Amino acid sequence: MEALTVFILCGGKSSRMQSEKGLVLFQEKPFIEHIIQAILPITDEIKLITATKEYDYLPYQKIPDIVLDKGPLGGIYTALTHSETEFNLILSCDIPLISTELLSELISKHNKEAEITIFASESRMHPLIGIYSKKVLPVIKSAIDSEDLKMMNLLASIPHQIIKIEESENFHLTNINSADELNDLNINLS
Repeated sequence: MEALTVFILCGGKSSRMQSEKGLVLFQEKPFIEHIIQAILPITDEIKLITATKEYDYLPYQKIPDIVLDKGPLGGIYTALTHSETEFNLILSCDIPLISTELLSELISKHNKEAEITIFASESRMHPLIGIYSKKVLPVIKSAIDSEDLKMMNLLASIPHQIIKIEESENFHLTNINSADELNDLNINLS
């Protein structure tokens, strides 16, 4: 695949985590560092979508949301607007178990005809671990303008590709939204 830019949506304060989500510690390291570690063998073209100074210790470009309070869709809109590559890997900041292997699989199986490529198992889709083409910008812009912020609605309106994964692989793609979920994760891995 040609050039790819990776954008991590840092997502701001999480009401359920009571702190900046990407900086929650897991195995003594912030979530975001686990994610960056999985990306680096693939590319070092990494940018963070965030307005907070809390990520300033990381040596990557930080870009604040262009349109505020539009959830993940707003973050993707900001990422694609700032991207100089046609294809972009979009990741949420709360997936500490993501692996280089899974990201490589996503990239290698991505079909250039698809404007969005994501993972899905029988039970769930993972729209915030995906490859997004810059071509989808106008569709995202009109969704934001009409306050239609659901990721599933976006997918339904765009030619997309789904890479099937086993139910067991969901574990590595799980996003951690609360202290309880983090606790469960630590228990499952110990």
